[in-house]
Amino acid sequence: MLSYHGHPDRSGNFVVPALTWERARSLRLDEGFRPHVSGHVYAQPLYWRAPGSSSAILLLATEDNIVQAIDAGSGNEVWKRSLGTPVARSSLPCGNIDPLGVTGTPVIDKSTEAIYLDAVVDGPSGPRHLVFALSLKDGSPMPGWPVDVANALEKEHQNFVSRDQNQRGALAILDGMLYVPFGGHFGDCGHYHGFIVGISLSDPRTVRSWSTRGRGGGIWAPGGISTDGKSLFVATGNTFGAATWSDGEAVLRLGPDLHRSDDKRDFFAPTDWQALDAGDADLGGTNPLPLDISTESGTEELILALGKDGKAYLLDRDNLGGIGGSLAVETVAARSIITAPAAYPVAYGVFIAFQGPGSDCPTPGRDTGLTVLKIRSGSPPMMTTAWCAPMRGACSPIVTTTDGHSNPIVWIVGAEGDNRLHGFRGDTGEPLFSGPSQAMAGLRHFQTLIATKERLYVGADGGLYAFSF
Repeated sequence: MLSYHGHPDRSGNFVVPALTWERARSLRLDEGFRPHVSGHVYAQPLYWRAPGSSSAILLLATEDNIVQAIDAGSGNEVWKRSLGTPVARSSLPCGNIDPLGVTGTPVIDKSTEAIYLDAVVDGPSGPRHLVFALSLKDGSPMPGWPVDVANALEKEHQNFVSRDQNQRGALAILDGMLYVPFGGHFGDCGHYHGFIVGISLSDPRTVRSWSTRGRGGGIWAPGGISTDGKSLFVATGNTFGAATWSDGEAVLRLGPDLHRSDDKRDFFAPTDWQALDAGDADLGGTNPLPLDISTESGTEELILALGKDGKAYLLDRDNLGGIGGSLAVETVAARSIITAPAAYPVAYGVFIAFQGPGSDCPTPGRDTGLTVLKIRSGSPPMMTTAWCAPMRGACSPIVTTTDGHSNPIVWIVGAEGDNRLHGFRGDTGEPLFSGPSQAMAGLRHFQTLIATKERLYVGADGGLYAFSF
């Protein structure tokens, strides 16, 4: 589990051969697994097993600017690294995280055997965004790192205001480059833009960037950047005072070189983007989700975007369509969608699980915390509500399957709600698991669980929970 939701495409589909529908019913909290974690945990844990090793580690990065490696079996600490002093909320123009350190989910690169992450570090000149590379073996910094983002972009004649920018989206790696997305703080204060900063893994002095033309337009969804292996996809939030479209409220495709394209094949924005701006109804509440849907004649390549306006937008991955160029658009939720979706295949279609009350659920306003859409190929593609499930709280769901498509189970944590782990049969929504009996503590709505061959893990402030099957 080297990146957010287990895959560069952010599908959240974890293959766990032993976790069938029946075995899910006997899931249990491992009371003997009690690691101590230093600080608030917003970023998803990552999982690493070195080649030839019989043991694995879990990597957690916290708002205290602490990175810890935890033995995935025993819960014992393997190593711990401090990245510097986090920034107090009182030192920032706005925000809702205190202190502010590491928020966005890091990414692991197998070839360098390193974990990469952005940390907000306080210093004599104020907050700085430093991008670190740490050895997975012992947490030591890799040569040439960290990279000071503002200093690196200044050399490229780009103005990056570290105090006003925040880093909440998951990082990604493509073609030997690390990509880090940026937006603003909660409250939309200061001079920030949506930024993507690319840093070469082999030579961190090589830095590329892309930014929104309008002020604002932050890339802030927890899933951050998704990729289909060829391109990068991001969604942006609201811009401020834009009389003409300036990259806000959009889905954008970028190549590894981050070259700006004004071709309508490379961007999409709804026709009502100005109204979305005015209402703070960001299209960028979730990451774009690449979808490959099998058809009788081949494969249909799509992008799904879910917005704070409760709508789902289906786009042609080869031609995003420009302003108003979606293949299909439907209102699918009764409230804003702001956590990452998960995807799993069905015949000639795909199921999409997202946290939020579906607009077509029987009782969308009454604790209907999980909705699953069914998307079918066609011209245009069809979107319908497959099933809904009750749970309270906010978190990004994942799905486990035994082989990529069989025995699908949708898992979600009711963070900041009932604070319990829930599992539902992926084809029907039948409840399979709801527990433990004692609610978990310290869960953040940014959090998403991960699945390994032996356990499910949930990160929380000061700790980590493990469920065995």
